[in-house]
Amino acid sequence: MWLRVEHTTSFSYDAPVAEAYTELRLRPFEGGGQHCSAFRLLTEPPGMRVREYHDHYGNGVHHFDVLESHDRLSVTAVSDVMTPESFANGRHTPTPLELHDYLSATDYAPFAERVWDFTALHSGTGTGARRGLELMEAVRGELVYEPGATDVQTRADEVLALGRGVCQDFAHVLLAACRCVGIPARYVSGYLYDPTLQGANAASHAWVDVFDEERGWIALDPTHAREQTDAYVRVAVGRDYADVPPTRGVFKGGATETLDVRVSLQAL
Repeated sequence: MWLRVEHTTSFSYDAPVAEAYTELRLRPFEGGGQHCSAFRLLTEPPGMRVREYHDHYGNGVHHFDVLESHDRLSVTAVSDVMTPESFANGRHTPTPLELHDYLSATDYAPFAERVWDFTALHSGTGTGARRGLELMEAVRGELVYEPGATDVQTRADEVLALGRGVCQDFAHVLLAACRCVGIPARYVSGYLYDPTLQGANAASHAWVDVFDEERGWIALDPTHAREQTDAYVRVAVGRDYADVPPTRGVFKGGATETLDVRVSLQAL
């Protein structure tokens, strides 16, 4: 499927700030059957020099500085992406360093008592793919999707205690559960195309890659209890959300920042 993604992030401040540094993880992945044919960044104020590098996980990272005083900053990323029917990972075997990263507890996905209890109740036996699918179904059955019930800092054990959350929370619970039973798992950020939204009012999405010795990496979406399809656009992977935020930055000044994000997906 060919999709156009438009992701606009606007920062506004109640007083002028200076020396702002911003990182962006907004360019869709190249690989796994996915192809990004076009990508451009539009900034306001215009004319900023944007640089790019790839981080430890292979994600494309754009970054720039704004040294002048300003009270508003806006970045729009426009991407044209071809998505595969299913995630084709090429059976890439994790390196020892990747195994360490994707088997370890993190702040968002801790090996807390509540996570252990959930995992013990729902983890069966068999291959990584089979157990991952069982845990995905359990997460979907245990949690209610409810925007506003959690925030960007909520941990997997807190989500289980609440019994509700959003896609980021579902992904962190599945991450923690898989790692508890020795299944390598990584957080995936991106987008999910929903034709009922007619291109507008979309949002970023999160799901999980689980490693299976026979199949390699498989992509599971616990929010919808299904494997990745051509409706998904992959942008970045990491240990948890902290590794892959779409935007991140710092500035000098005592102002209060207000963030506004707008995402649009359209089929081409």
